[in-house]
Amino acid sequence: MNSCKFEITVLGSNSAIPSHGRHPTSQVLNHNEKYYLIDCGEGTQMQLSTYKIKRSKINHIFISHLHGDHYYGLIGLLTSYHLLKRPEPLHIYGPKGLKEVIDLNFQYSDTHLSYELISHEISYGENLIFDSDEISVTTIPMKHRIPCCGFLFREKKSGRKILADKMEEYEIPYSMIPDLKKGYDITINGLSILNQEVTADPPLPRSYAFCSDTKSNEDIIPQISNADLLYHEATFMEESVERAALTFHSTAFQAALIARKANVKRLLIGHFSAKYTELNGICKEAQSIFSNTDVAIEGEKYSIGEIQWPRNPKTAVTTAV
Repeated sequence: MNSCKFEITVLGSNSAIPSHGRHPTSQVLNHNEKYYLIDCGEGTQMQLSTYKIKRSKINHIFISHLHGDHYYGLIGLLTSYHLLKRPEPLHIYGPKGLKEVIDLNFQYSDTHLSYELISHEISYGENLIFDSDEISVTTIPMKHRIPCCGFLFREKKSGRKILADKMEEYEIPYSMIPDLKKGYDITINGLSILNQEVTADPPLPRSYAFCSDTKSNEDIIPQISNADLLYHEATFMEESVERAALTFHSTAFQAALIARKANVKRLLIGHFSAKYTELNGICKEAQSIFSNTDVAIEGEKYSIGEIQWPRNPKTAVTTAV
């Protein structure tokens, strides 16, 4: 299993109205101890405290669209950062109008933030909006009543894994690890050593697709194909399919069908209507189409992908360079 953590914690799993102990949409993604907040519904910062997630670790916030259950917690969170004298810049990725909403709030409260707030306006479509050495984020176009995007988080391919036993056998100095990770062959004392003799293939990059509010939309299938974990809204059960279409939402059946056609490894459904006091029925409906389905439970952590190593991981070391 990869030592690099890749998981989400669900902070909110309900739709517009908080009910039945469930809160509006919000999630925290942890990739290698770097934290990303996805949507920020009402009560998000209280949920961060409840589940002991340090808000100071969040440097990037992604807002899918401007319906209140996906961003009404944002102003409060930004204000708390100010009151706590946050020193680091904070990046926010959201649709047109979000910066105006934020600026207007702080204008009329005469608040001058103690930290730099950097806004990135995202547009409808499939666009790369964040790119680091470890991970990239691309928007997924949703079909909703107003402009709305999901987010595809994808790991970058890592360097080759060094085999500890072979390092010892060939007495390879650690200074050669960077070249080995890049796939180069090496020479020691006149002996040529093939890279494949002392390294293992790296694990396949993992991916997480967050599909926010949307009508059932098969156009997204090529983009989310083979995702390790797909979160897809499932506001209603199939008995309310007409209501789902009218409000530009999906049913559990439709979400599961998308998961099956996209050949994802695991499906997580959420954004439940307040009409459902319990979630057994909505879960069973999705599982009837796609068996590897879970309902989003607040406070639960969901791992993104399990690593299949080409060699026994006990023989590998992951020395940082």
